Amino acid sequence: MFLFPRYAVGGRAVTLQLYNTLTRRKEPFEPIDANRVRMYVCGPTVYDYAHIGNARPVVVFDVLARLLRRLYGPDHVTYARNITDVEDKIIAAALETGETIDSVTQRTTRAFHEDVAALGTLPPDVEPRATDHIGQMIGMIERLVEGGHAYDADGHVLFHVPSMADYGELSGRNRDEQIAGARVEVAPYKRDPADFVLWKPSSDDQPGWDSPWGRGRPGWHIECSAMSAEHLGVEFDIHGGGQDLIFPHHENEIAQSRCAHGTAGMARMWLHNGYVTVGGEKMSKSLGNFLTVHDLLEEFPGEALRLTLLSAHYRQPLDFTKDGVRSARARLDHWYRAKARAEQTDGPPRIDPDEPTVEEALLDDVNTPLALSVLDRQASRILAADEAEVGGMRQPFFDDAALLGLLQSDPDRWFKGVPADADAMSEAEIEEHIAARNAARKIRDFAKADAIRDTLSSAGIVLEDGPRGTTWRRTG
Repeated sequence: MFLFPRYAVGGRAVTLQLYNTLTRRKEPFEPIDANRVRMYVCGPTVYDYAHIGNARPVVVFDVLARLLRRLYGPDHVTYARNITDVEDKIIAAALETGETIDSVTQRTTRAFHEDVAALGTLPPDVEPRATDHIGQMIGMIERLVEGGHAYDADGHVLFHVPSMADYGELSGRNRDEQIAGARVEVAPYKRDPADFVLWKPSSDDQPGWDSPWGRGRPGWHIECSAMSAEHLGVEFDIHGGGQDLIFPHHENEIAQSRCAHGTAGMARMWLHNGYVTVGGEKMSKSLGNFLTVHDLLEEFPGEALRLTLLSAHYRQPLDFTKDGVRSARARLDHWYRAKARAEQTDGPPRIDPDEPTVEEALLDDVNTPLALSVLDRQASRILAADEAEVGGMRQPFFDDAALLGLLQSDPDRWFKGVPADADAMSEAEIEEHIAARNAARKIRDFAKADAIRDTLSSAGIVLEDGPRGTTWRRTG
């Protein structure tokens, strides 16, 4: 029985609505068990640095996980995001660099964790690794073979697509589109061109495990089916990922899982984020617009990248530009000034029932653009309000920002953050200039004091004189 159909937000009763790719409509979210809400999101294949397109689902589903925890309680939500650490791209990367496969996966997994942490994402509750679940994968494949849904041929085991009458329901692709879209290898051992690999043989220099079909390794699709079933059950609430995974990956996950477990479904709701382009073009190393999170973090604060990724609705395409990140940083400057002011006072929360909240915006299919506009209004009101009114605005503003994973830094640290320009003034140099300016003002040498202020201003440093002395912040 569904226990929590509606939530009180700002005095209004609202329901969490999510767009389900499987049904192609927005639906009320009704968990299988409200005491154990379960979400699985496809994680990285760890062979290289994550690019900004890889980062979008990480950030989007981090927000959804935060929302689910707010609604159901943190102890009643399990968010799983996997690590794919056996795949042909990893083997190719090891050959290219001369490293061992373990070295490649350990190094790139560590880099992934560091990069997404810098984007303000919380770790998932469960992070299964493919290589720790080979036994579960073999078990699933055996059940598929026994049920007539898979067959072995020339050391391979393949899923027989015609054995599932409603294969293609998620993507809506017809037979010809399935074959063309899968981009599968044409092999003489296939019974049908659409059949896909569950297990394949490994040579001596490739990673492999013993199985009933010989030494080999799993196909990509079976990995997520096995890991999600192990940690969330054979049927769970939400499966997420990028739009590019709808076909063939998610379509094949559904086929394997339903046929192996004899269930009517796999996940109740399927959520997919839109593509990321860079400057209006698809990312490509040949075009010079391939942007990794690792490189972008050397130029911009992670929070500015996060805000940029949340600036468009998750189902819409997002065109990523560095100018857009700079605009996001300026927006955050405005919010952090409001946070700094709000931190100086306190008072009982004052919520206007006629004003939308961030939570209400997110309940409408994770509408982050609307949620961000709510923060804009809250910040402007805090900066414009009388001192006596700010205390009541403080906690709602902080809680709303936290739900989006924003404003989690100290304002002073934000404004004095590490500059993107390697030649920019250090904190020690800035403090020396301020001390010299204070000394000049003390002897009433205002011309020298103004010259120092101008020098700092041209370096992107803004001074603010107040009762507590002179403070500073960077503008870029």
